Amino acid sequence: MSSHDGRLVYMANQIGKFFQSQGHDQAVAGVADHIKKFWDPRMLAGIYAHLDSGGADLDPNVREAIALLKAKDAEERRAATAG
Repeated sequence: MSSHDGRLVYMANQIGKFFQSQGHDQAVAGVADHIKKFWDPRMLAGIYAHLDSGGADLDPNVREAIALLKAKDAEERRAATAG
């Protein structure tokens, strides 16, 4: 893992820790929403690539949130190009 990936993982896991007390479903949604609102496209691309390469060291709720966010982003891109 590169130092950049490590920093993104650290930041994502810190966000996850903040939302952890809210229970699984709300924590996953909260992490995804926070990352979507505050991370720039380069950071998103980096964390998506890290997830694609196995997602080492991501907390389970964070991994799920990033996977959910990645799927939503892909769907939005498909919809934008379709019409």
